[in-house]
Amino acid sequence: MIIFRYLCRELLGATLAVSSVLLLMVMSGRFVKYLADAAAGNLSAGILFSLMGYRLPGFLELVIPLGFFVGILLAYGRLYIESEMTVLHACGFSERQLLRYTLVPAVLVALVVAAMSLYLTPTGIERTSHLLTADKSRNEFDHLVPKKFVATEGDRAVYYANGLSDDRSTMHDVFLAELGSSRGETETEHQIVTVAREGVQQIDPETGLRYLVLRDGYRYEGVPGQSDYRQMAFSSYEVLLDIPRLRSKASEKLQSMSTAALWKSEDPRERVNLHWRLSLPVLVIVMAILAVPLSRTNPRQGRYAKMIPAILLYIVYLVALQSVRGAIEDGKIEQAWVIWLVHPPFLILGLLLLGGRNRRPRRRSTGGDTGDKGNAVGGADVTA
Repeated sequence: MIIFRYLCRELLGATLAVSSVLLLMVMSGRFVKYLADAAAGNLSAGILFSLMGYRLPGFLELVIPLGFFVGILLAYGRLYIESEMTVLHACGFSERQLLRYTLVPAVLVALVVAAMSLYLTPTGIERTSHLLTADKSRNEFDHLVPKKFVATEGDRAVYYANGLSDDRSTMHDVFLAELGSSRGETETEHQIVTVAREGVQQIDPETGLRYLVLRDGYRYEGVPGQSDYRQMAFSSYEVLLDIPRLRSKASEKLQSMSTAALWKSEDPRERVNLHWRLSLPVLVIVMAILAVPLSRTNPRQGRYAKMIPAILLYIVYLVALQSVRGAIEDGKIEQAWVIWLVHPPFLILGLLLLGGRNRRPRRRSTGGDTGDKGNAVGGADVTA
């Protein structure tokens, strides 16, 4: 029991350290992307931390298996380098026992990954989608950055404001450029330029449509390059704001579906997402079996000698799962259960790598020496 606690402490400590570093790298990259979108005015800065929180389970379900695999390699590699594993083997501790002790924390980690993949990740993706949809449904002026040109979603208009009020409800020194079409003998695209002292958003209580009310300005309409254009001065001018077109990706819709809904579905694309979620906990168990023989390290080689080949093997395993999943989603493979055919080759490889090292080392017999000593002692007694 002492050995079990010692191995678990070393293993889980290394797993926590590796997973934390990997999670920091993944989340920092995604956070930088969100910051760039917020700086460009495409995303509200107030929802950044909520987005990261909802996406956290999706990051963890992929980071934890890799962190656990690398943690086994680091923890057991150190034991081999410092000859602690040699002492354990000399005392009769076989690799079969080491594998059994390793599978106990592996099952716990697999349960955590299962909770992430089966419930927390779909819920987080669904809430992320709702949050982004609500943010996108807000008008472009809610994301307007002072002294910066902002195009609408349809690229039919460009807005500019020299300043905003503290509550972001009133824009100062507004510039608005729109593209329109004049119908006649030939349809010609013309340009509408509007400048105003200030602009305020208003919502029609009956229709719910948003209008930009411009005050004290001028409106110019005409075809660029031609001299015939119209100029109009106004004290108040209303412009209907574009209604944003909301799009939802099919992949995000599948990923946000609950596990219960996927279980009842007969669609291969939805079924393969269910099998993918169930495959991640199995991935943890299989990689734990692979990591035990891969962690054998010669003290002369160093503890990182087998790290790169082991990580490449993990990447091949994960890419194979994702490739089969993608082939099923694309309709190239009809049966969703085919994804389970990826696991047996790696499981068999792990068992083969264990090889003959899973037996207890036999102790040398000392019966002959003992007998000789007994005879000698007996002879001495007789002589005496």
